[in-house]
Amino acid sequence: MLSYQLTMNVWVGVIVALIVSLGIGFLNGWLVVKTGLPSFLITLGSFLILQGVNLAVTKLVTGNVATDDISDMDGFSQAKKVFASSFDVGGVQVKITIVWWLVFAAIATWVLLRTKYGNWIFAVGGNKESARAVGVPVAFTKISLFMLVGFGAWFIGMHQLFSFNTVQSGEGVGQELIYISAAVIGGCLLTGGAGSAIGPVFGAFMFGMVQQGIVYAGWNPDWFKAFLGVMLLGAVMINLWVQRTATRR
Repeated sequence: MLSYQLTMNVWVGVIVALIVSLGIGFLNGWLVVKTGLPSFLITLGSFLILQGVNLAVTKLVTGNVATDDISDMDGFSQAKKVFASSFDVGGVQVKITIVWWLVFAAIATWVLLRTKYGNWIFAVGGNKESARAVGVPVAFTKISLFMLVGFGAWFIGMHQLFSFNTVQSGEGVGQELIYISAAVIGGCLLTGGAGSAIGPVFGAFMFGMVQQGIVYAGWNPDWFKAFLGVMLLGAVMINLWVQRTATRR
């Protein structure tokens, strides 16, 4: 909307959107660190605020619940190549976001397993007081992770925008449980301190396959929600068992 209303290059809006997303992540992380409240409550509150602001501002600026079509603006074709292009592999069209998905997973895995910052993440997730006692910058680690979540949300938003040339103000609402479920099924403990980047990749892949498979098989798509609930409950139980087993040892 910024680029469209002010007749600027699309990349200006892309960069501003990134700054805003990182700022929201910083604010969430800072509130968690300063208040000591559970991150779920902080992010739920900011999510509801942003959901209302998003809808209200979009309608105020555009007169609609969706942004204007930006396909004829300067920089659109270059941005589309980065965020939403496709290429042919053996006669199959593959979206560039698949490549980005795997690249991000590979980078995250390397960071978690091979860097000091990765050790800080596990330490803070396991026991932040113990981590602070041995010199881990707890506040920096937490806030930076929230900013990384903001970066991820920004990237998904850019993909959706440049895939369809416009975006609904309510896009993504209702998907939050799927994201949580993908991480939990991938082996990330809700209590923190354990997990990987590869696990959620398989969790997300499984959900995507099932969601599309139900449609192509001609089944009632309402069953997907039932599958989501069963898998989430099962993953939580398995995670609890693994955590208790590890504690006993």
